[in-house]
Amino acid sequence: MDLFDSTLGSPATGEPDPRAPLAVRMRPRDLGEFAGQSHLLGPGSPLRRLIEGGDYAGRVSPSSVILWGPAGTGKTTLAYLVARASGRAFSEVSAVSAGVKDIRAVLEQARRALAMGTETVLFIDEVHRFSKAQQDALLPAVENRLVTLIAATTENPSFSVITPLLSRSLMLTLEPLGDSEIDRLVDRAVADPRGLDSTVSLTGPARASLIRLAGGDARRALMILEAAAGTVALGKEDPVIDLEEIERAIDVAVVQYDRDGDQHYDVTSAFIKSVRGSDVDAALHYLARMIQAGEDPRFIARRLIILAAEDIGMADPSALQTAVATAQAVQMIGMPEGRIPLAEAVVHLATAPKSNASCVAIDRALADVREGRGGPVPKHLRDAHYGGAGRLGHGVDYRYAHDSSDGIVPQIYAPPDVNGAVYYQPTGRGYERQVSERLERNRAVLRQARPPA
Repeated sequence: MDLFDSTLGSPATGEPDPRAPLAVRMRPRDLGEFAGQSHLLGPGSPLRRLIEGGDYAGRVSPSSVILWGPAGTGKTTLAYLVARASGRAFSEVSAVSAGVKDIRAVLEQARRALAMGTETVLFIDEVHRFSKAQQDALLPAVENRLVTLIAATTENPSFSVITPLLSRSLMLTLEPLGDSEIDRLVDRAVADPRGLDSTVSLTGPARASLIRLAGGDARRALMILEAAAGTVALGKEDPVIDLEEIERAIDVAVVQYDRDGDQHYDVTSAFIKSVRGSDVDAALHYLARMIQAGEDPRFIARRLIILAAEDIGMADPSALQTAVATAQAVQMIGMPEGRIPLAEAVVHLATAPKSNASCVAIDRALADVREGRGGPVPKHLRDAHYGGAGRLGHGVDYRYAHDSSDGIVPQIYAPPDVNGAVYYQPTGRGYERQVSERLERNRAVLRQARPPA
């Protein structure tokens, strides 16, 4: 929790520890070495002004910046460049291990540094892992400009960062690096004295494979390159990295899934969309990737429960039963056996008829309620189980549905403002086809009770 993280290099020289990983040694020292994010670093852009110093479009620079993007896109580097260019101290906190006490200790260090004339850039990695209380603890320091807060997250800040902090922050979205940017990054790492210092070279196929496997992640690209270079140094006289070295370097570690990073969200998204899209084989592939990466099977089961309700609904009501039973099964038996009920649930849900009509229906009803549509509950539906209710007209003229041979009677149920509103519109798929036929008959009976338009 020091005000300077030694892995980023000396404040005086900017040179990292030569024993540090290649990705740390090759951390850009200035914007000229920074790869990607051109949409955020154009002349006069807010982030560039913050890095280069001076005002922010004629105003005071923002005291809080939230960087949202996948892993390996430069979030930590941008924070360091802000500190380095402006001569501020740099303090890094990981939300994985830090608590409120740690935050307060760092802020106290920043307060002492400010008293000596040195401002502090506080970088918080994975800020989405902070609780509300931990994020609340940052607000006074941000408001009083005790620190320049730069927070990084791989999750959408709108859902993972508290509103008061969001409203005081400049939110910037980072994109994965392009192939050409990864290519230039690899070239620099091979040639630079801080990197491999031209001790190895890459064949064309090895370079192409490395770029593909990096998936827009600079850190991953350098990790693979360093591992491959180590293999060459140990096993060959001719220091050329070929395709075999790249494949050996990635081994099991470069399955395209990172349980704690951006690939977690990408693979989960692809998994859900494959089940929704009825591609059972693609869905099983993504399930296998999550299982192999050590994903919590309870997380997978919870997502299947949501999908069964949202995307299948009444087209196959048994899908939700299967999903809930799967969650119970993996809770009881654990892994690796839990892969079997998970696979069974994926097959059921992917092959089931699909309907989001129930989800759409509740969202339509919620929209009406939020906009103030509704009105009083009709008197004949109000609670009549207390003395004096009858004098108020509560329950009077209520018709009991079971008194009808069809189990439905013409009667108004909805409040005045939404009487006649149609929220649920079933599809013709699966069981919902039967629901649709019965629903139309029911609505025809209920319409008899409505006053003429």
